Amino acid sequence: MQRHLISAADLTRDDAVLILDTAEEMARVADRPIKKLPTLRGRTIVNLFFEDSTRTRISFEAAEKRLSADVINFTAKGSSVSKGESLKDTAQTLEAMGVDAVVIRHGASGAPYRLANSGWIDAAVINAGDGTHQHPTQALLDAFTMRRRLIGRDAGLGQDLSGKRITVVGDVLHSRVARSNVDLLHTLGAEVTLVAPPTLVPVGVESWPCAVSYDLDSVLPKSDAVMMLRVQRERMNAAFFPTEREYARRYGLDGDRMAKLPEHAVVMHPGPMVRGMEITAEVADSDRCTAVEQVANGVSIRMAVLYLLLGGNEPAVTHSRTEEK
Repeated sequence: MQRHLISAADLTRDDAVLILDTAEEMARVADRPIKKLPTLRGRTIVNLFFEDSTRTRISFEAAEKRLSADVINFTAKGSSVSKGESLKDTAQTLEAMGVDAVVIRHGASGAPYRLANSGWIDAAVINAGDGTHQHPTQALLDAFTMRRRLIGRDAGLGQDLSGKRITVVGDVLHSRVARSNVDLLHTLGAEVTLVAPPTLVPVGVESWPCAVSYDLDSVLPKSDAVMMLRVQRERMNAAFFPTEREYARRYGLDGDRMAKLPEHAVVMHPGPMVRGMEITAEVADSDRCTAVEQVANGVSIRMAVLYLLLGGNEPAVTHSRTEEK
């Protein structure tokens, strides 16, 4: 493992499998009456969020507290950032406080990389989403969910996703989740197909390690997992498709389309879901949809990442069993 987690593309196959296996150990902590490990006691972690977030921020905070770290939550609103303070000055303020890790979400692509390589702060940096660029822990929790569902909780240990066919559908252009998943799933041996309107496919996508299709119905029968992406209107400054109804007709997942999937296939969504547009309530509430599982798995994955970056580079197996005695 490297010192920082900035991009899913930075992870080797062994790094990724180590994180997934460690997350399985961390998931067992959630089954205990007391969901705590002393692993990061005395360490201070700052959640530095310049963009709004619900799932990611709360998930990181839960992970940090379960590892007994001291947690500082920082939001741009209500801080000196709203008065014009720069990222550099904010970082130097945190450095003066002696923090050990910074979890950063920022609207500018590349901000976590800048923070990690600037020399402004001597702390591990974890990217919790930067612009339309990367969201590595989301890709990891998605891969963790797929491995559990498609291979099995115990059978999956040490395994990657070789041969699995994953379809990612929707607003790929504005999606850091899509970019991170393409990178990580390729590293783990999966075959990824992007499905989107031509206007929502990024320029240069032909250099990505994936296939591209514009026909959702033809891809579904060959998919082990289908990941629906939210249409990110807040990042759009033009009309990328005629109407919501037209988008739902061609690229939305409803009950009829779900029936075309193989019996073992799962439906995924990083959230928040726009029901009735990219996914219907029937699909979102079905047993095949893993959206709620993904949230729970996110805590385990983020515990694993924090443990490996700050606690040690060996799996938490021995440590966890010691705790259970």
